[in-house]
Amino acid sequence: MVLSDKDIKKAFLQSRIIITPAPDLKVQLGSCSVDLRLGDTFRVFDYSRYPYIDPSKKDYSNEITKVIKLQNGEKFIMQPGEFVLAVTLEKVKIASDLMGRLEGRSSLGRLGLVVHSTASIFDPGWDGKPVLELGNLGKMAISLTCGMRICAMTFEELSSPAEVPYAKKKLAKYRIQNGPSESKIHEEK
Repeated sequence: MVLSDKDIKKAFLQSRIIITPAPDLKVQLGSCSVDLRLGDTFRVFDYSRYPYIDPSKKDYSNEITKVIKLQNGEKFIMQPGEFVLAVTLEKVKIASDLMGRLEGRSSLGRLGLVVHSTASIFDPGWDGKPVLELGNLGKMAISLTCGMRICAMTFEELSSPAEVPYAKKKLAKYRIQNGPSESKIHEEK
């Protein structure tokens, strides 16, 4: 069951959903979602130094990317066809009986901006800043600003609490992330 605006507010009061900094519900609360804002940190790929990506190479993705942190008022310009990792301004913590789902905003999708390639689900027990897999599918560059509403998160009730929430999984690769971490696929066995 997807939580309505009323149930999201109730989950906030019960600390089943904790978003820090607290969202402005007059602006960020939708009928069944909460808008999250774009943070100031991006991870971009250094296309000119490497001819391809080898996901099996240990820490390779950290070598082929670099972090860009925007200064006050700076804009991040996404070129057509570009793919970057970004992070939300907000940190989200989800109880073990809920899951989150990240979706793009229609107004930005109509400009060609997608906010996730595959990682739309946030497991029960998630705790951290959601990382966005931004892609510009359009033919024109798009200007992004820290603090703009970039995506919406919905929440779904599980039939029962997860036995092992994400934050307690020994092999959880992206626990308590605060920035757009590189791929950790090389850690898989």
